[in-house]
Amino acid sequence: MSHKPRSTMIAETRAKLVGAARHAFGTVGYAEASMDQFTAAAGLTRGALYHHFGDKKGLLEAVIAEIDAEMNVRLSAVSRRAADPWQGFAAECIAYIEMALEPEIQRIMLRDGPSVLGDPSTWPGQSECIRSMAASLQRFADDGTIVPIDAEAVARLLNGAMLHASLWIANARDPQATSQKAVQAFQALLDGLLLGRAAA
Repeated sequence: MSHKPRSTMIAETRAKLVGAARHAFGTVGYAEASMDQFTAAAGLTRGALYHHFGDKKGLLEAVIAEIDAEMNVRLSAVSRRAADPWQGFAAECIAYIEMALEPEIQRIMLRDGPSVLGDPSTWPGQSECIRSMAASLQRFADDGTIVPIDAEAVARLLNGAMLHASLWIANARDPQATSQKAVQAFQALLDGLLLGRAAA
């Protein structure tokens, strides 16, 4: 019987730990999640956790990275379904805000994540998100869709608005109503960038 390559075994071990931790963080929260419980659920030891992730905080970072990657795939799909590039950009931004209504994203990404890992605007994925948004906004400015404006500045402002809207929703007494207000306000911000709207 052939043995699995070491790289495959490492990837499987990491995936088991991330999956068990994600379930625990998503159901009982980071503070209440027991390392012994989710290592047992994964059929592994604390030693494996420490070896691959350093500690519980490192495991949370890995869980957040996995959820973030899944969100990016979903958002790209939203953008591709739109009638034109601008509508795709707007739909992707709005969908990001609306994801704050999802229980797992609320608890892990928007409540426990910031309390354990600090300001989400400093997390690794944010720089790439801003770079991508700035590139899209520059194209819209170049083709006359939006007013000529500094693309990076607008990307940073929109990114900050999206992030804070998501945090507002996740911590609101009525997340659904808060999401509706946030989406309406954000759509108004986007509409204000359109060249036709600005010239009217």
